[in-house]
Amino acid sequence: MSLDVLALVLFGALLHATWNAIIKAGTDKSLDAAMVAAGGAVTALPFLPFLPLPASTAWPFIGASAILQFVYFQLVAAAYRAGDIGLVYPLMRGVAPLIIVSTSGFILKEALSGGVLIGTMTICAGILTLAFEARKGGRQAITLALSNAVVIATYTYVDGIGARISGNSISYTLWMSLLPPVLLFAWAISRRSVSVVAAHVRYNWWRGLIGGAGSIASYGVALWAMTKAPVATVAALRETSILFALVISAVILKERSSIWRYVAGAIITAGVLVLKLA
Repeated sequence: MSLDVLALVLFGALLHATWNAIIKAGTDKSLDAAMVAAGGAVTALPFLPFLPLPASTAWPFIGASAILQFVYFQLVAAAYRAGDIGLVYPLMRGVAPLIIVSTSGFILKEALSGGVLIGTMTICAGILTLAFEARKGGRQAITLALSNAVVIATYTYVDGIGARISGNSISYTLWMSLLPPVLLFAWAISRRSVSVVAAHVRYNWWRGLIGGAGSIASYGVALWAMTKAPVATVAALRETSILFALVISAVILKERSSIWRYVAGAIITAGVLVLKLA
């Protein structure tokens, strides 16, 4: 992986951590997640007239990705209700790259060097280390988190392949962002009411717009990188967003950090260095 691709993926990881922090700081995480998705769509709209349409072969991947993103958000909410975020988040984000590493050779015919494998597994080990500080969780939380790891790995493959065959990874990313908020808000309205959803949007629209811009930029960078480097490597590097999340949680959100967070940060950093030197 070249230095410019590495730097852009790490910048995308910073954006990913930022929009996750926006959701975490909100009062209604389910609606805030839907608003971030909507903010991404609003951000994408002005650019669409200036970009070519994705190739026709990419449209089934765009549709499949939207459905997978909807399932992802629903599983996130269910997992957080069942267990501590310190257990659920590391399992979801740490296991997904391991699934991709173990299957990318078969699915994408990508050959990974020994150094890349070691670096990727080191990053995943660092992420999973965060689970040691979890205080609440059980079989249901673990099952939901691992199920979502499969969903994350699946939509990573879908979008990685879709971006490659689309002819333009930016155009693919922007078109792909339009359908998930429709599904998420339709679900929210069916479960609550139009008035409740509208009231939340009225007072928190800025949260969705800022978070959505960061979300679409972060994922767009990742999909572009997947056209330049192995999907497994990019997927693992993208999870270094946890490093930035650790800083945001301590400095901005004023959360208490256990020794496991610092250990995890050191392991993840070591994994990034191994990837760069591989």
